[in-house]
Amino acid sequence: MHTSTFFINGLADFLQKELSVEKFPETEQGGIYYPSKRPVKRVGLALEPFPQLYDWVNETQIDALWLHRPWKIDLPSLPPDLGILSHHLPFDEALTMGYNRRLADQLGATGNLQPIGYKKSADGSGKTLPPRPIGMLIDINPQEFDLLLDRIKTIFDGYDRAEAGYGSGGWQPDSYRVAVVGAMTDALVREADEKGAHLYLTGAYRKAGQQAVDDTGMAVIAAGHRRSEERGIRMLAELIEEHLPVKCAVHEPVVAIKL
Repeated sequence: MHTSTFFINGLADFLQKELSVEKFPETEQGGIYYPSKRPVKRVGLALEPFPQLYDWVNETQIDALWLHRPWKIDLPSLPPDLGILSHHLPFDEALTMGYNRRLADQLGATGNLQPIGYKKSADGSGKTLPPRPIGMLIDINPQEFDLLLDRIKTIFDGYDRAEAGYGSGGWQPDSYRVAVVGAMTDALVREADEKGAHLYLTGAYRKAGQQAVDDTGMAVIAAGHRRSEERGIRMLAELIEEHLPVKCAVHEPVVAIKL
């Protein structure tokens, strides 16, 4: 049982580990955006600053604020002892569409995750960092496309676009492999096909991958960029509450469901 006083530095250290920020260039790692010595019992989570942020901070009585995109925040409008953290790219790759273990569990993964698509980057000195996967291949129990679509719709509160594919490359009742990738390019769709995937699950449907979809017959579900972020922020709240002595308040604006 946690009894000691908890501060924003402890939250920052925890997220640094859980989001594997060491894999990213220093300029992309995120962390404490605005320091504070205020004890933290309640953390607010939001994707970006919004017009009613000051009122929301007061209503939810949060001690620290986490933002995915903090750049337009008006610091003078907030309590001076409110600590702020931010993680952009590490959050995207760990908790939205990408190598996301929590999402794999929610999709019903039956085995180990396999990486797909690698991104290279360099640190501040120009030294190349180890490539990191931007997606995962998961195996699930064979099922009809509509059943899987219903599960994805439930997870993300809707979806933008869904195509069952065609021919041997499309989704079949005995299909079991899904590629979950945070981008949609020609090369990534073809890599998914070569590695046995019959469904490409991503955030936004991109024209750059259309020719590969046409050539392979790959099934595609685009949950929506915003939806994948909002699912990710709920996962982040779950992660924090599971491991730290704090409670979370999540700001979730209403998003229209597109079918």
